Parts: sequence; C-alpha cells; structure tokens
Amino acid sequence: MATSLFWKTSFWALVLTTLWLSLVPSEQVPSAFHFWDKAQHALGFTGLTFLGLMAYPGRLPRVMLGLALFGAGIEVVQGLTGWRQGDWQDWIADCAGLVIGYSVWRIGRLLVRNLT
Repeated sequence: MATSLFWKTSFWALVLTTLWLSLVPSEQVPSAFHFWDKAQHALGFTGLTFLGLMAYPGRLPRVMLGLALFGAGIEVVQGLTGWRQGDWQDWIADCAGLVIGYSVWRIGRLLVRNLT
C-alpha cells in the first residue's frame, strides 16, 4: 500500500508541477527548464505517463486518454492566458511522450515479470 501511495503522490505532484510550469508567464519558469520546447513536452509527458501507469496500472486507457486530454487542455488554456501561446505541435510532442512513457513502463513490467 505504501508503494501505491508513493506512485500516486509522485504522479499528482508532477501533474500539478506540469500545470504550473505550463501556465505561468515564461519569465517565471526556472532557467533549468529552458531547453528545446518540444523536448520539454515529450520528456514531461514521458514522466507523467510512466508515473501515471505505475500509480494506476489497471487503468491504462483512462491514464493514456486522460493525459492526452490534459496536454490538449493545457494548450487551449495557454492560448487564453494572454502571456502564453497554445501550439498543436506541443500537443503532438506530449503524445510522443505518452508513447515513450508507455513503452518504458511496459518494458519495465516485462523485465520484472521475467526476473521473478
């Protein structure tokens, strides 16, 4: 049970961090996060997907769809802020991160299963 709480807490903390980093004015984003925009999206959603599937392993479709909608929602809201821009290509990068995160999670599960 403690393991499940760890993954759930980590996942939701990353969801909130991602939301904050996505919606604050760009000048307020810490400089450590200033690198190629599409890589930021793919890396962030790789982490979100991996943690989401670790936290909710029996809810694969819900996690994947939920995160895809989360990414799309961020882009819509960014376009409404007046200080950020929504970009459909960012959402494509988010979806690439979903595929990578799923792949890492799946390979990890297969390796653990084969080792036990």
